[in-house]
Amino acid sequence: MQSAQVTKQYIKLPPERKYENELSALIVQDSGPKPDGWKLSPKSVRKFILGAPELGITQKVFGNDDLVERSIITLIGNQGLMLVGEPGTAKTLLSELLSSAISGDSRLTIQGTAGTTEDQIKYTWNYALLLNEGPCEKALVPAPIYEGMTQGKLVRFEEITRCPAEVQDSVISILSDKQLLIAEWGDSGRILARQGFNLIATANLRDKGVNTMSSALKRRFNFETVQPLTDLDFEVELVMQEVTQQFNWQQYQVELPTDLVTMLVQAFQELRGGTSKDGIDIKRPSTVMSTAEAVNLLYGAGLRSAYLGIGKVTAEDIASQLIGVVLKDDADDRKKLAQYFNTVGQERARRNKHWKTLVNAIGKLS
Repeated sequence: MQSAQVTKQYIKLPPERKYENELSALIVQDSGPKPDGWKLSPKSVRKFILGAPELGITQKVFGNDDLVERSIITLIGNQGLMLVGEPGTAKTLLSELLSSAISGDSRLTIQGTAGTTEDQIKYTWNYALLLNEGPCEKALVPAPIYEGMTQGKLVRFEEITRCPAEVQDSVISILSDKQLLIAEWGDSGRILARQGFNLIATANLRDKGVNTMSSALKRRFNFETVQPLTDLDFEVELVMQEVTQQFNWQQYQVELPTDLVTMLVQAFQELRGGTSKDGIDIKRPSTVMSTAEAVNLLYGAGLRSAYLGIGKVTAEDIASQLIGVVLKDDADDRKKLAQYFNTVGQERARRNKHWKTLVNAIGKLS
């Protein structure tokens, strides 16, 4: 893996570069059967994602080992893989890791938006060359599907339900026939997918009605639902690990008290679940109180502490970031947040100094 001095200049590295040493170690010891076009065997892909301490391989996805295994098996077959779930449940992370381990490349990505067009998925043309030399290979500008098919690699389609239905359906024939037609090339324009090609798509359950997938497209995918974490101790450990890694990556010297992380994670679990551990009903905010959001919030609190505070995350640091996470664009969320801290928070503030500090800080900021 590259040194911290070199990698610090980048905000985020793709997994195939971030975990370069781990992937190399797995390749060296990999003796299992590999599907055609795969860089690693399915057993080694599993180790890369779920960890193998004896080989120095860290665990990267937590909470559902069976889902990871089913995802790997799906990608061996002819069906595409559809990962669905609430925002922040590591769907994108899992698709990146699968692509890195199987194809050695996670960058063949289509980002679904309302403005995504079919040529951004398949291919387009360099129109200056097209006019000058005609529809030759030199004039073709490949998009992720074309590259994935010709190179035998996985393609990632993020937020597929954000695309218009006709754009979504443009991948039906590709998933069924494993070929791409380039009409301008005539008889030679039939591109056959090489072994190793497949599609991993993600869809956000909060966007379920944005652009509903057709039943024909659904039949081309195996669906896996990624659930949020529910075990408090486990989620606290995971959040601590992820935030500490980010601090170390950027070489920030910030102390992160475990009791403050526990307090935040518990609040997130209760706000997204609608009930406190004491049985008090809570109005859930419209924003998603996910594990990923908790990590982002604590990282922001750490930056505040490093640059504006004492180098140790405090309840005030957390409160300043919590407002921005929860209170996005829904005015009702302000009332829901106030209700939570005026009921659950106030009761705990009588027994816990951190809760008292957080409740007081929220009251000042909101």
